[in-house]
Amino acid sequence: MQRSEEERFYMACRAAYLSVFRSSLVNMTSKDQLCTVLQQAGRNPSQKALDKYWPPGTKKLNFDDFVEILKKEKPAEPDELMRIFKKFDVNCDGYISHDELSRILTASGEKMSPEEVDEIFSLADVNKDGKLDYAEFCRLLGSTAERCQTAALEKLEADAKLKRQNFGNQLENPPQSSESQPELSAAPTQSRTELETTQRKDSRSSSRPSSARSRRSSLSTAITMGTGSTKSGRLAEPKSLQDWNHTLMRGCFYLEEDGTIVSLQYRLHIPETTSVYLTIRPLNLSPIPEKPSSWMCVDTALYVVTGNKTKEDSTLVCFTELRDKEKFVWRGELNAGSYLLMPFTTGCRLMKSTRKTTTKPAQLVNRTQSGELELTKEFKAALSDIFEVIDLDGSGLLSLEEYNFFEQRTSGEKCDEDAWAICKENFDTRKNELTRQGFLELNLMEANDREGDPRDLWLTLEAMGYNQSLEMVEACPFVIEVYCEDVKATLQAVHLDSGIKMLNSSVQKSITSKAEARSLKGQENVLLYTYKGESRISSVIANKSNQKVTVHINNEQSKNCVSSRGMSMFAVEVPARTKMVCQHVIASNDQQEWTYNCVESIIPSL
Repeated sequence: MQRSEEERFYMACRAAYLSVFRSSLVNMTSKDQLCTVLQQAGRNPSQKALDKYWPPGTKKLNFDDFVEILKKEKPAEPDELMRIFKKFDVNCDGYISHDELSRILTASGEKMSPEEVDEIFSLADVNKDGKLDYAEFCRLLGSTAERCQTAALEKLEADAKLKRQNFGNQLENPPQSSESQPELSAAPTQSRTELETTQRKDSRSSSRPSSARSRRSSLSTAITMGTGSTKSGRLAEPKSLQDWNHTLMRGCFYLEEDGTIVSLQYRLHIPETTSVYLTIRPLNLSPIPEKPSSWMCVDTALYVVTGNKTKEDSTLVCFTELRDKEKFVWRGELNAGSYLLMPFTTGCRLMKSTRKTTTKPAQLVNRTQSGELELTKEFKAALSDIFEVIDLDGSGLLSLEEYNFFEQRTSGEKCDEDAWAICKENFDTRKNELTRQGFLELNLMEANDREGDPRDLWLTLEAMGYNQSLEMVEACPFVIEVYCEDVKATLQAVHLDSGIKMLNSSVQKSITSKAEARSLKGQENVLLYTYKGESRISSVIANKSNQKVTVHINNEQSKNCVSSRGMSMFAVEVPARTKMVCQHVIASNDQQEWTYNCVESIIPSL
């Protein structure tokens, strides 16, 4: 089977990890272990890098942490060690003495002790003449890690049972605290740094293999789904919809560095009880009808809750379940009152890419013949799209409130009334709001303030989801539309610090309220909820016991599917008396039938 670049990367990660640990469910418990496993993956971390990844107070890191670190650490260059050796080869004869080797290995990278240097020299000095052929030494050293990785890969490929045990969990959300409560509580998706993975002891003492024991506590779910082109959402559309009161608001999903997806929330106020038609869809910014924006395939949803600022006082009212192509729809009656609308995407099609960027960064500014700075055509096009995204009400103008949401996203700051007055004096405005031309002028001023240095401009672009080729690859703009039959509703963008927790809680409630609970065999206190929507399948694991459980997830028999976890096999740890979203799964190709076939197994704690 041909693997993608991303799959090969994760296989290499597991191979390196398994060269040091017996399972990718085992935690690293020291900085030395982190250094060792990074070296097995072909990295040569400095002491400064190790201190960064293992700051004071760190007790453990797991496989997922290792994967994230590996993405940031560049592979060691093959000639790097040779260049260092040549510096110490005073005779230029290809050999160095014991003293010279000691100076190298106790001063570079992860410093060695004199005893370790003695041991290495005794092994490498095959002629016992007190000299080291460093070219041969580098060749042997460079091939050792590769042989270890190859052996681990071959073992993974050959032994299906071992393969089922050695997949780490790919995570969605940032670290969040989870306090035990008297009754079953809703836990956030697993944390990278707080995860306490169950370490399984050597199973040779048991007469039954661990895979067989876990199979006794497993559950299999198989669902076949039709093509994603179903247009049932259109059936719910009222015939007189064009006569209903209409309001809209734009927004954007942003993919954070740790894989978390964030967006604004929206406050909906309805003055009287009325019939409502609610939709959310990706926002197409492409001027070419035959070539829509790349993010149009991203799935979206909208959760409607009552309450204010915490998940404890919020109640899930409804969410968009029906689908009409890229649009997701809900129709029903809402009572008079204030509601919070929370946009959602599974993340199945909005993920961090492991593909390395080799292209040269696009040019953002030029100098004219007179020496003045000007924005390039490509940068202007990107800024124009950004303007469309932050123009939340679609008016073609930026209000102070809209501009401040942009500032919060890109710099973490806000523009006050006095600063906004200066903007209106210096840049093109209309009705006291910034025009598209004014927005371009503002960015040109920033370039001039830095004398053409584009670094701050790139920080803005990266915060808005752009890569170095000026492609929006880590963001998905969307538009929300609200139709009310009898009244005019108001819709306002808001930013809540508790938004992610409230959204996660609502997603869990939407699954458990519509899916039947099934217990894993032999584990009546561990329940699985599997929700089948029109275009996605979502699952929640509820742990009613008084101790944490680790559940192994195997999607390998699924066809034409992609999981929000980014892997076909992973492990989920559920703390005692909590529940958490296990995964979301959608079709890889919407135009083809797809099959969800998942086996959930308890990993025994021995």
